[in-house]
Amino acid sequence: MKKILAAAAMASLAGLTACSVATPAPDSTSSTAAPTASTSAPSTASPSRSSSPSAAPQAGGVKGACETFNSLYADYKAIQDDSNAYEDIYFAAQDAKDTVSGNLEGLFTSLSVLALDHSAAAKKGGEPEQASKDGVRDAVFANAQACTAEDVTLRL
Repeated sequence: MKKILAAAAMASLAGLTACSVATPAPDSTSSTAAPTASTSAPSTASPSRSSSPSAAPQAGGVKGACETFNSLYADYKAIQDDSNAYEDIYFAAQDAKDTVSGNLEGLFTSLSVLALDHSAAAKKGGEPEQASKDGVRDAVFANAQACTAEDVTLRL
């Protein structure tokens, strides 16, 4: 089951990486288009899993999504090789992804891929693939302008 999830996550990462290459160009041409296009109210999907408190959906639009990402990433970085804790971050990121739209989905998709990859690696005493780390970095750079416009700095 975990191998299937890992394969699906890597396929998502490949798609995300392909999309993130084209993303910075529109951000550099218009500083106000990205924030206004993505400030629509997020859906009110309720979390289907019980996970960390920082995984609760945010009703704050772009700002709430950026703050949620920062919180989840900080939680991810605080984990000490506990595969179950990495899986909790995966589920929390998936729940958060359901509350946003557009480019912001990439933040949570990339974090969920990284968490799942790290969960599998932790069971073997290893580290996640560099491609997973790069996916998060690319998603942060792709969304940095929109988050900064909302007075939130994305942190890695």
